[in-house]
Amino acid sequence: MPKVAVEVPARRWGMVEVPGGQTVRVVDVQGGQVADFFAFALDDPTRFLSASHTRAATMRSFPALGQAFVTTRREELLCFEADDSPGVHDLLIAACDPYRYELLGSPGHRSCAANLLEAFAGRPPPPVIPQPVNFFMAVDVASDGSLTFKDSPSAAGDSVTLRALQNCLVVVSACPQDLVPVNRGGPSSLVLELGA
Repeated sequence: MPKVAVEVPARRWGMVEVPGGQTVRVVDVQGGQVADFFAFALDDPTRFLSASHTRAATMRSFPALGQAFVTTRREELLCFEADDSPGVHDLLIAACDPYRYELLGSPGHRSCAANLLEAFAGRPPPPVIPQPVNFFMAVDVASDGSLTFKDSPSAAGDSVTLRALQNCLVVVSACPQDLVPVNRGGPSSLVLELGA
């Protein structure tokens, strides 16, 4: 049984501290929901999971099981340990933010960037909004380099598990995007489970 289970309501965020050596599992409760996953060294929010540095470290568009997500200092932060979803994830797309929704004609819409800042209320904030790991997100890359958003293919109960390689602070946003195809059927909830 998980030691901690945190519900991440649709369009909102959840946060857990993950001691080095322990796992964090992200569960898609209803299926079709993108999880914007952010991670920071617990004692220093300037050391955070970097999508671009991770691509360079793994030489892949998305890490394989057993590979690590790394920080901007190229330190291994979390190991990608298990995946019982279809394995469709994204490491290219920035978090949705207020500017994105203004461009889409929906000012004031909730966003993953705003969720992250809410999560850090009362804590020293990160220096930037990092590009997240977008678990369960489908982005097609065509041979001409063009990108297409597609509905998430994950099913109810699908999950990914990461093992902390140092003490981490993890924030997950249940992506509120409902103006372009991303979250199949509309935003829904996630669960974070902190395990052994």
